[in-house]
Amino acid sequence: MYVKFTEIGTLELNSNIHSIVDQIQNQQLLLTLYKILKSNNGKKSNGVWDSLTAEERVEVMLAFEELEDEDNLIESDKVLNKFK
Repeated sequence: MYVKFTEIGTLELNSNIHSIVDQIQNQQLLLTLYKILKSNNGKKSNGVWDSLTAEERVEVMLAFEELEDEDNLIESDKVLNKFK
């Protein structure tokens, strides 16, 4: 179930984000989220994120959710070898 971002208040959105983060067990995903949040803390513009449509943002978040399942991960050397 997806809710339009404009329909959620800041407090509810903050609470929902905390709830999702609390459930993440993948340390690499948590580190990535931490770096993203820390690098954007206090900035007015989020660069690329601001240029995405709502649908594209949902796709990015779905990709993060898929990272929680280690079966969805591919070793970096396998990916790099594919493009050599």
